[in-house]
Amino acid sequence: MNENHFQNEIASHIGKILRDAFGKGPQSIYVSMDRLFVVVYLRNFLTPTEKILLKQGQIRAIQHTRDVVMKSIVPEIKVYLLLLTGMNIKEFYYDWDLHNHSGIFVACQFEGSSSLASASQEQYAGKEELHHEISCMSHRIQKRPDQIYSRMINKRTLLIVRSGVLIDLSKELIQLRDEDHLKQALTYLEKKHLQDNKYVEQILNTRIVDVFVGWNFQKDRSVIVFILNPIA
Repeated sequence: MNENHFQNEIASHIGKILRDAFGKGPQSIYVSMDRLFVVVYLRNFLTPTEKILLKQGQIRAIQHTRDVVMKSIVPEIKVYLLLLTGMNIKEFYYDWDLHNHSGIFVACQFEGSSSLASASQEQYAGKEELHHEISCMSHRIQKRPDQIYSRMINKRTLLIVRSGVLIDLSKELIQLRDEDHLKQALTYLEKKHLQDNKYVEQILNTRIVDVFVGWNFQKDRSVIVFILNPIA
């Protein structure tokens, strides 16, 4: 089976899972994939109830409900990806941009004992400058990452993985089981810096359509996904 077949099958199946779980699925689903990652971009995904809550500023209520639902459907998505593609998904991230009515899923496969440190690093225009900008942003909010890995999955999907970002205060909040507030604060601060970031757009020669930030606090790892609109 070719990659396009996998992408169409994944989009169709995830759409069904979301419709069954939320009562409404996204208007469109875009799947990008390579050997290690599957990135699923959702557009126009907001239920009628969520639209009312969003108008009332009840963002946290929407996020909490979605977190509960995601906990139940992520295992199903992992099993489906294994059966369809043979990818053994070790880590799964998701994030929403409620005002944009969009969302992202990132499924990560680290083959065998290999890690991102040994994964092949792809070169693309502006990569070094982008890594420097991400490192500086991380330093302002937490600390410089121990490792930054990035991959241009396709010309519209740029994935960045950071490891070793959390400071001791954050780790203590996680120990105290205050992950929700920590995630909310970190995601807000990082997105505020990255959205409409003219410097990032300049070095990548692109326009930023959407930015997502996902966290795995237990592994001290984070993903950032830029959805891009390249400048011709």
